[in-house]
Amino acid sequence: MDDTPKKPKGAGKSSFEFMDPDLLKAALPVRPGSAVLDLACGKGAYSLFLSNIVGDQGLVYAVDLWEEGIMLLEEQIETRNLTNIMTLVADAAKEIDIEDYSLDLCLMATVLHDFEEAGQTDAVLKEVKTLLRPGGCLAVLEFKKIEGPPGPPVHIRLTEKETAHLVMPYGFKKGKTVDLGEYHYLTTFKSI
Repeated sequence: MDDTPKKPKGAGKSSFEFMDPDLLKAALPVRPGSAVLDLACGKGAYSLFLSNIVGDQGLVYAVDLWEEGIMLLEEQIETRNLTNIMTLVADAAKEIDIEDYSLDLCLMATVLHDFEEAGQTDAVLKEVKTLLRPGGCLAVLEFKKIEGPPGPPVHIRLTEKETAHLVMPYGFKKGKTVDLGEYHYLTTFKSI
């Protein structure tokens, strides 16, 4: 029996290069000093982006099950001499070693469709709800439901309505949806 951890679906790919970072920054309720989670962060392109926003007083938790991606991010953290990113190898569908109700924001960048396809949405969203402080924000960035590439096959992509339908039953109120360019949208949800 092979005990080697499997590479999660989508590991190694990043959507960051395909969206407008200025639009993303404007859409996220993140400021210097914020505590944020980049869930299923991969190689950490979004974690590095968030690190610049939260600054030295803030903290970015970069969490992924893919150990190789976390190692690649750690190399970037060391090269850039960053002190505000904490990496964790963890399964998003299980308890994550972060204090409950401590986060201002959780970013799920092009991963909700993967959790839904794997049947893990329930476990993941329950954990996110537990980690966010009351009034905190879940920001879901997804590929538009159009043919690719880039991105996953169109049949597993989520429309804005499908995303809201998945998230809202877990104690979230829908905020705004922002177009992030040709391929992506971002919907924010407030933890209530």
